[in-house]
Amino acid sequence: MAQADEALAVELYTQMALIRRVEETLQALFRQGRMRGTTHVSIGQEACAAGVVGAMDRQRDFVFSTHRCHGHFLAWGGEPRALFAELFGRQTGVCGGLGGSQHLCWNGFFSNGIQAGMAPVAVGLALSRKAAGEGIGVAFLGDGTFGEGALYESLNLAALWGAPLLFVVEDNGYAQSTPRRMQHAGRLAGRPPAFGVETVVHDAADPITIRRLAEALTLAVRADCRPRCLYLHTYRLAAHSLSEDYRDTEEIERWRRADPLAAMRRRLPDEQADTIDREIAARVADAVAAAEADPPARPRAVPLPEPVALPSLASAGGEPA
Repeated sequence: MAQADEALAVELYTQMALIRRVEETLQALFRQGRMRGTTHVSIGQEACAAGVVGAMDRQRDFVFSTHRCHGHFLAWGGEPRALFAELFGRQTGVCGGLGGSQHLCWNGFFSNGIQAGMAPVAVGLALSRKAAGEGIGVAFLGDGTFGEGALYESLNLAALWGAPLLFVVEDNGYAQSTPRRMQHAGRLAGRPPAFGVETVVHDAADPITIRRLAEALTLAVRADCRPRCLYLHTYRLAAHSLSEDYRDTEEIERWRRADPLAAMRRRLPDEQADTIDREIAARVADAVAAAEADPPARPRAVPLPEPVALPSLASAGGEPA
């Protein structure tokens, strides 16, 4: 490997290993009853977050994510302690402990659990940034999102109005436990080009390749303020959330043997990878301990507007129904 690739390999492995450790810890905390609610992890998909987000400018750009958002948040520079505190329901959480696992808002990063719900918002913000001459955006999507009309409206307007936005599809083959073949007809990667959105399709096995593709596509978006799409074929090794996993176990094990994190680790000297793993383990353990000890969230009272007096039908000249 060239020296630049060696440094990039260390960066990407460190980022992917941090995401994996945080999400495995989250799963354990939920199973122990120390966290409530639900969570959706991206175990197996870490190369997408590490590869794409690192191509962005954190000072000017923005990222929109989905219900499976932890990896994107950490790759954007979010702190594990703030994420753990958010899920513990602590004041020090990303959103003061009130947003939970799916709804994070921090420093140009926004996530939401509604499928395709963030796509039109991302287009609107991208157009706003274009008018101001500042930055571009990334909007992460899943393959299940292609069942939502809001996504097609967003692709249409992004192309029609020239929104400086990179759509990134993380196609893991499933919506919850329903395989793609049972919910979508045709080729999903062919749908953005139907709106005039240039699309690059690739597998998500190598985060270095993903980084290079993301860098090229973001440069193109910056140059002409037109949307692009990076369509990544990946696989989720963990269950959809905390529920049972109805996928074929042999299929999961086959993908586990091709785990991009393990492949990335093999590119580093064992001693260096071991050191990174130890440092991450200590960092995550410290983050959990600190977050769990933080003060609980304070519910915020939102004042309701005064009721508006409406005219009666008689005074308005109308007839009773």
